[in-house]
Amino acid sequence: MRAGQELDLPIEQVLVGDELIVRPGEKIPVDGTVLTGRSSIDEAMITGESMPIEKSEGDPLIGATINQRGLLRMRATKVGADTMLANIIRMVEQAQGSKAPIQRLADTISSIFVPIVLVIAFLTFIGWTIAGSLGFTGSVDMSTMGNMNMGTAAMSSPWMIAIVAAVAVLVVACPCALGLATPTAIMVGTGKGAEQGILIKGGESLERIQAVSAVLLDKTGTITKGKPELTDVLAVPGIDQDELLRLTAEAEQGSEHPLATAIVTGAKSRGISLGATPDDFTALVGRGLKAQVEGHQVLVGTRILMRENHIPINMLDERLEILEAQGKTVMLVAIDGHPAGLIAVADTVKADSRAAIENLQQQGLAVWMITGDNQRTAQAIAAQVGIPAEHVLAEVLPEDKTNQVKRLQEQGLVVAFAGDGINDAPALVQADAGIAMEPEPISPWKRPISRWSKAI
Repeated sequence: MRAGQELDLPIEQVLVGDELIVRPGEKIPVDGTVLTGRSSIDEAMITGESMPIEKSEGDPLIGATINQRGLLRMRATKVGADTMLANIIRMVEQAQGSKAPIQRLADTISSIFVPIVLVIAFLTFIGWTIAGSLGFTGSVDMSTMGNMNMGTAAMSSPWMIAIVAAVAVLVVACPCALGLATPTAIMVGTGKGAEQGILIKGGESLERIQAVSAVLLDKTGTITKGKPELTDVLAVPGIDQDELLRLTAEAEQGSEHPLATAIVTGAKSRGISLGATPDDFTALVGRGLKAQVEGHQVLVGTRILMRENHIPINMLDERLEILEAQGKTVMLVAIDGHPAGLIAVADTVKADSRAAIENLQQQGLAVWMITGDNQRTAQAIAAQVGIPAEHVLAEVLPEDKTNQVKRLQEQGLVVAFAGDGINDAPALVQADAGIAMEPEPISPWKRPISRWSKAI
């Protein structure tokens, strides 16, 4: 927006202070703050978490994140090379220019050895020139320098003998293998990584990974899919399970919450046909929702919501506790004032995570999991993939992940850290080897955990 008019401009022409309109489904063009509107923003590329972040007036926005549903008006605060995304790209480019320690050693040796060889070659040239001028060339076996014609020419010109001798010194003593073998090996190693879908940022990373003795995995997006999915539907006796899911999903069609999206998507994937959006819908912050669907009053939410509406849930308590112990988010459902069942949603484990972790453990590596989730959820996920309970670090704040890496290093472990968010960047840097698992659709380099576990 400029001078009160809406204009379509290339992103290169956006200036600090410009007012921008971001529609549902569009990427945030530059860093800025929300002026008006409310929406959910997918910041997976920054936080690595599956749940979108609610944004309203005054909240900061990061360029290249995705506006999911609402219409936002924002003010640009950083553009071009000053944005967070540009800084990330710049750091990656700097890292790609780094050299491995062994390559730096080879370069150091070469920087000393090459001048010495050049000096020896020069002295050889001078020596043979003087010897030829004084007539001491007869002792040279000219058959070693080529055919007889060249030998004759050399005998008549001491300069030719001197040049051949000097070149011979250069050819024999030049450290070609020393200067070329190391970068060639690094190039082959990074190329093999690329074939496996692994982007190795530099030679130093390639050299470090072979010494790793412990792998610390961030849970969300690395071990799990990073996206909530419908996992369980339980109906009370007398209510059809598909009918319970259908009414719940139709009620959730009025919500923009990621859990609602997971329920609707799950219902459709099970072949359930959904009708129109609810006739009446009310979102109850922190508790759930109330909706009117096909003449039925549907409540979906927490225990608190059920208690407020005097709905008994005793018959569901046992199953509720079992699902919550598995690290799932459970929603109770009531229809027309009576308990109808429950629905569970969870960020599920990737299909190849358990096999990949077993592969790492078979290589003699200690595998740890770190997450900001509560202890119960963390232990449930760890149990599914075969990580020992004592190797689970739960309820860890983003700023404390670095300290956890340091703690393992103080125990004498060489640590590789795998994470998928920019909030993991300090831990990735602190670790002896950092493995970035970038979330889709931000990066084409996202690959299953099994790829890089085999590469290690």
